[in-house]
Amino acid sequence: MVIPCLFLVLGSAFAQSTQPAESPLLRTAAHPENLSTPPKPAAPVPLSSEMRGDIFMARKMYREAIEAYRESSPHSAVLENKIGIAYHQMLLLDKAKKQYERSIKLNPSYSEAINNLGAIYYAKKSYRKAVKYYKKALKITPASASIYSNLGTAYFARKKYEDAFAAYQKALELDPEVFEHRSTNGVLLQERSVQERAKFHFYLAKTYAKAGNAERALLYMRKAIEEGFKDRNRFAEEPEFAPLRALPEFQQLLVMEARVL
Repeated sequence: MVIPCLFLVLGSAFAQSTQPAESPLLRTAAHPENLSTPPKPAAPVPLSSEMRGDIFMARKMYREAIEAYRESSPHSAVLENKIGIAYHQMLLLDKAKKQYERSIKLNPSYSEAINNLGAIYYAKKSYRKAVKYYKKALKITPASASIYSNLGTAYFARKKYEDAFAAYQKALELDPEVFEHRSTNGVLLQERSVQERAKFHFYLAKTYAKAGNAERALLYMRKAIEEGFKDRNRFAEEPEFAPLRALPEFQQLLVMEARVL
């Protein structure tokens, strides 16, 4: 019958519920195999040769980085480029150039290595070739602020100041911090060395002013004047600086003396 069966189930459950609960300590003592052991700490992951090379690069230990990268297998466009950067940082430009060319041979679309090859030509004062390679890199990676910055600097070295200004504007549009980067790590070099620093800082001030960043525009305006920028009237005349002219800081900078070097 259905009812007795139902009662048997209920009765059995009730009987179990009225028995004293077993102590967890007694249960563990009776069954020691249930004791949980703390997990063993995970074994440290061994560093690859490339990772060791990256650490050496961060520490500016470039020869050690090259040795570590050369131990990596198989060699790739990225590794050849990293070896090139290590040579580049040691100013061994011909060796760096060979590495960048090897990288590009392995991957013709590797824009970082193409950019870095442009940086070699810039360092050798072959500014026309530098422009060529920066433009080639931008065809592959058109949203790279760093490469636009490099292109602007190469134009600047060729005294094509308006082209430089246009490239700097594009770089700043893509990355508002592009001119403030200081890291030497990574796979892409950003050029910083220019001969006419006062004029270079004038154009950075102009670029920031056009972008509406008054603080940095004034910062680079100060640097330009301190370094002896001679066309000071351009700050008062060029339209990009119009929003700054009512600021007391701007007025003070206009009458500031150049720093004696």
